[in-house]
Amino acid sequence: MHPITPRPARRALVAAVTVPVMLVAGCTSDSGGEDSAGPSSASTAASRPEAVKYAKVPEACRTVGEKTVEDVVPGVDDASGKELNSSDTGSYSACLWSGSSGDLGGKYRALTVSLRRFESDNSLGTGDERAGRFLTQEAESVQKDDTNKDPVESGLDGLGQEAVGVTYETEKKNDTYRATRVVVRDHNVVATVDYEGAGFEDADPPSRDEVRKNAEKVAKEATAAIG
Repeated sequence: MHPITPRPARRALVAAVTVPVMLVAGCTSDSGGEDSAGPSSASTAASRPEAVKYAKVPEACRTVGEKTVEDVVPGVDDASGKELNSSDTGSYSACLWSGSSGDLGGKYRALTVSLRRFESDNSLGTGDERAGRFLTQEAESVQKDDTNKDPVESGLDGLGQEAVGVTYETEKKNDTYRATRVVVRDHNVVATVDYEGAGFEDADPPSRDEVRKNAEKVAKEATAAIG
C-alpha cells in the first residue's frame, strides 16, 4: 500500500466578528464619530474568510454525457442517472448509474459521481485547504478498508490542482468486484468517482486496467463540468 501524497492543499458558515465599542463615562471625543461607528474597515476585512472560486456545484447527473455512461456502463438502466438525495444541493450532489449486459446479465458495472464544495472558515482553513484534506480522506478510506484487497494508487497529471486514483478488489456474496476510486480537487470542490464491475453467471470480472481507465475517463469529464 502506497502512502498518499497529494499536491498542495484545503464548507461552513462563518460568523462575522464585531468588536463592541466601549464608551467611558465622562469622556468626550472629537474624532468625527469614527470610534463610535464600530470596527474599522481594516479589522473587518481581517476577519473576513478568504473568497472561494466556486459558490455552488453542478448537478452530478449532468456532469457525464450519456454516451460516456453507455460506454462505461453497458446495459445501463437509465443513462440520465439516479440523483442521490442531498440536504444541501449547493454544496453536495451525487449521481448513480448501474446496469448489466451479456447472457443472464453477466457483466455488471456501476458508476457513482459525487461533488462536494467547501467554504473558507477562519478556524478551519480556506476552501481549497479543506477540499485538499477531504481528497486525502476519500482516497485513504479506500486504502484503509480491510475488505479491499491489493489497493494500488496511481497519480493523474493535469487534472485539477491535485488528483489521485486507487484501484482495488473486493468480494461481495462470493463474487469478485474490481473497482477504482478517483478523487480530484478543483480549487474548493472535490469530485469523487467510484466505478466497479463484476462478472455474474460465470462471466469474468473486468480487469484492473479497464476499471482504472474508465474511472479516469469519467473523472476528466466530471471535473471539466465543475467550472
